[in-house]
Amino acid sequence: MSIEEQVEEALEHVLVPGVRRSLLQMNMVREIKIEDNKVNISLSSTAISAQSQDWLKTKVNETIKDIPEINEVNLNFIESKVSEVNQIKNIIAVMSGKGGVGKSLMAGLLAVSFALEGNAVGILDADITGPSIPKMFGISEHPGGDNGGILPVLSKTGIEIMSMNLLLPNENDAVIWRGPLMAKAVTQFWEEVLWGKLDYLIIDVPPGTGDIPLTLMQTIPLSGVIDVYTPQDLTEMIVMKAIKMANKMNIRVLGLIENMSYLMVPETGHKMEVFGKSKGKEMAAKAETSLLGKLPIDPELAKLCDQGKIEQYRSDFLSSVLGNLLAVLDNKK
Repeated sequence: MSIEEQVEEALEHVLVPGVRRSLLQMNMVREIKIEDNKVNISLSSTAISAQSQDWLKTKVNETIKDIPEINEVNLNFIESKVSEVNQIKNIIAVMSGKGGVGKSLMAGLLAVSFALEGNAVGILDADITGPSIPKMFGISEHPGGDNGGILPVLSKTGIEIMSMNLLLPNENDAVIWRGPLMAKAVTQFWEEVLWGKLDYLIIDVPPGTGDIPLTLMQTIPLSGVIDVYTPQDLTEMIVMKAIKMANKMNIRVLGLIENMSYLMVPETGHKMEVFGKSKGKEMAAKAETSLLGKLPIDPELAKLCDQGKIEQYRSDFLSSVLGNLLAVLDNKK
């Protein structure tokens, strides 16, 4: 192993204060130069307070000096834009034509599923007036950072989360804003949050086709959108509105997810279609996209979400949805 590889391995063990991911995971290492047994390291100062910078200097020195070939360590911080630091491979927006169909639930479940596969995952909660992601994940601490950027809050399993509810003094406070102001807040979540290196960023989009979905599609390089719906008579019209919006904005529709598709009766194993007959195949054909899966009503899932323990949920249905989504992502147009 070369000296530079040893240095990088050592930096992998230095966690960024406030987010608990390493310097490499947050993509804060801007440059490593090694010359005559002396290493010079440049780190981005984005979202890192002066106190945290001092701590990092001490920690990096202690860690690097354990390498036998290194006699001296020089570390300096340089200013960087958030956009220069963030490195996100896939950005998936989860949307719905109407509220109450489990869109936020699916955004959270997809993030958990990706994380279980060993991916680095984040959730941008763009539902400014109805943010439910923090409650599902059982987090309430405020984000860190400084004037240069915002550090997301880490969930129990290491999923980065940014939500308006994490910025409020009280989680029950109402956000009474007009559309343009909410759209601006979402733009700031994209432009000012230090996500670092992520394999997947899941965006929980508020229902409908208004200011926030429009802003997201115009400003964020989405890999695609997923539309969530429930099997009701009103579904087709509502789903097609969201699909047509994505098509008009030249955003790829990755597929549909039918939530609350049925209830499995434990005693008999019978599938009860509580909200009507499944429209999965018909909807996918109408929208000219894939049906990623049909999820049942699961009282255990509802219980875990209420307890802030969504990360503990496991389901064969969810595994199937993830497999179908990965196949669609691999088959890029």
